[in-house]
Amino acid sequence: MKKLIYLFIVSLFSVAAMGQTNFSGTWKLNNSKSTLGEEFSMAPKDIIIVQDGNSFNVERHSTFQDRDITTKDKLTLDGKECENPGWRDSIKKSVAEWSSDKKSINVVTKIPFGDSDEMKVVDVYKLDGENLVLKTDASSSRGDMSETYVFDKQ
Repeated sequence: MKKLIYLFIVSLFSVAAMGQTNFSGTWKLNNSKSTLGEEFSMAPKDIIIVQDGNSFNVERHSTFQDRDITTKDKLTLDGKECENPGWRDSIKKSVAEWSSDKKSINVVTKIPFGDSDEMKVVDVYKLDGENLVLKTDASSSRGDMSETYVFDKQ
């Protein structure tokens, strides 16, 4: 009887894990499908996601003022705070969690600015057919910004 209960529990966890979306891949920004800021955009030109179990690693390639910038964030999908390098030797703190239906990942990041200010960025990753959609909302004392990036898988 104990074996039967154990197998039942294991099968439930296996079915639950199979229902999670996997975002792994190399993704290129599709400008025509994206909604970008008119004056300024934080859109990465491409991103590489490696998702394995509880690990969610995102590498973003961007260009700012004619300079190529690469950021690498190592996150866990268990709601625990993760620290990654920010701007100018700062440390940004992020919490990543699955949505209740396991179809999207929500990442809330706090990035320090100067001595007393910070920017809060909320990223929501989801798949729409063959595309990765990344909805980004950023807010700070300097204002708010919202963009939606649509990526094609490479």
